[in-house]
Amino acid sequence: MCLDHVPPPSNRLSRRGVLAGAAMLAGVGGAALTTPAAAAQRPAPSRGGDLVLRGGTLLDPQTGEVTENATVVITGGAVRAAGADVRVPEGAQVLDVPGKWVMPGLVDAHMHLTTLDEAGAALRAGVTTVRSGSTSFYQDIALRELAEQAPELTPRLKAAGVFVTPDLAETVLADPDLAPLARLHDGVRSPEALRKVVEVNLRRGADVIKTRVNERAGKPDQDPRTQVYSHEQLAEIVAAARRGGRGVLCHSYSEQGCHDAVTAGIRSLEHGVFVGERTLHEMRRRDTYFTPTLTAIAGMIDSPDPVLAERGRTYLPILKQAVLAAHATGVPLAAGTDSSGGTVDPVGREVELMREAGLPALDAIRTATTSAARLLGLEKQVGRLRPGYAGDAIVLDADPLADVSALKTPSLVVRTGVAI
Repeated sequence: MCLDHVPPPSNRLSRRGVLAGAAMLAGVGGAALTTPAAAAQRPAPSRGGDLVLRGGTLLDPQTGEVTENATVVITGGAVRAAGADVRVPEGAQVLDVPGKWVMPGLVDAHMHLTTLDEAGAALRAGVTTVRSGSTSFYQDIALRELAEQAPELTPRLKAAGVFVTPDLAETVLADPDLAPLARLHDGVRSPEALRKVVEVNLRRGADVIKTRVNERAGKPDQDPRTQVYSHEQLAEIVAAARRGGRGVLCHSYSEQGCHDAVTAGIRSLEHGVFVGERTLHEMRRRDTYFTPTLTAIAGMIDSPDPVLAERGRTYLPILKQAVLAAHATGVPLAAGTDSSGGTVDPVGREVELMREAGLPALDAIRTATTSAARLLGLEKQVGRLRPGYAGDAIVLDADPLADVSALKTPSLVVRTGVAI
């Protein structure tokens, strides 16, 4: 079937109706609508809260600077001042945190958030910014819109929409314009079909596009070294995404698959267990990010399925070596847990695994702050507590530079000036 001859997208559903469906699936009712008509009928986006964190030790991940007895002033959800000898505004809500460490909120660059419960769990784990790794029915877009209205309920989010994959399965129900793809006996493989899924995602407002080059490691009946898309197919996806001004993150495992994905022009390589030296050098040259999702691979070790448990035991040390090689080569790294299915792993665990792989503590911390923020295009908004940045912070009981595991259990989380 040639999708070039498929009728143009239906006008029966407005963007309001599309987002309303996604909002209902995310459990947020109609709060996530973003059409002009809807915007005129709803409250303005939340300006955030006013809060002062006083007396803690402030860490700036960008510079590594440590400031003792620091004060962070958040006004209207944004940082107004941070450092020593900062005046506390009269009448401000003050939280004294002596003996604690204060850092910017963390970034998880690969999560599959689909519900409010998961969003809340991510916040409580210190994650205030997320890049979606795709959802089945555009729940991530609904959560992104909710974050504008009620930031205390969910991290800010870069949405990936639905997965560009050969078999859409139930995701074909996510949008009426995907319906013609159900008739393709070979799945989403032709240039027309690949463009169609990307274009539907773009119309739905996806910030990034997610695809794959290999089968899944988390499915015992699949071989993650088996390639499902060629270099040419990946290049078609990347080109379609670029026409919409979007980058591509790519699920990858085999060295050939990783190399094909990187040379096709993806923005970030996900998982990448068997990525090789030639591909890492290509990634450095192209400024392609590596999001290894060590937490997800480590999590397989405890699987009751013997195939998955063996994969976890085998893959984790290989992936740690790849992470260290990437760091030594100068490939930018971003922390991502690949949390899904109702389980939210703390991104602090990913930082801990980066440290175990051999990264210095500060560099490991940067993968979940400044480096991940740059991947998301938010380096001027998140990842630091500096004037003008988002008022997102975590308070820790111990020095993360001495023990990065402190990031797994923040004692306080602040989202746009509101204590969670």
